[in-house]
Amino acid sequence: MSKKSQAPEDKQTSVYRLMLLGMKDEALAGLGVKAQVLTKTERVCEEDQAQYSLEEAVSLRLNGLEYSQLQQIQEALDRLQLGEFGTCFSCEERIPAKRLQALPWARYCVKCQERVAERVADNPPEDDDD
Repeated sequence: MSKKSQAPEDKQTSVYRLMLLGMKDEALAGLGVKAQVLTKTERVCEEDQAQYSLEEAVSLRLNGLEYSQLQQIQEALDRLQLGEFGTCFSCEERIPAKRLQALPWARYCVKCQERVAERVADNPPEDDDD
């Protein structure tokens, strides 16, 4: 009986692994494109410099988001390898398959994620601009 109950889990694990690896490739490709924008060193007139500066700032921000997502994807792949994938970090219950299909790097079930989001909203990070 245990072999039958493990077979679907193994197949589902393979599906999640393939999803995550595909997302990892996309994130890495995105980082490469943004790096090309950031390393552009052509001389431009003063009027165009503002546009290039804006594009550079946007690329840096998107680069940070891609890198963050890449980290989350890699952590999910690590959890898959350790056999901890799909278990909520907070309540230790199984994360529903529907949530994992939408967000395969999810660390929390929806209920616990809402609690985490509330805590973050109640305690926003302080600005360093002062």
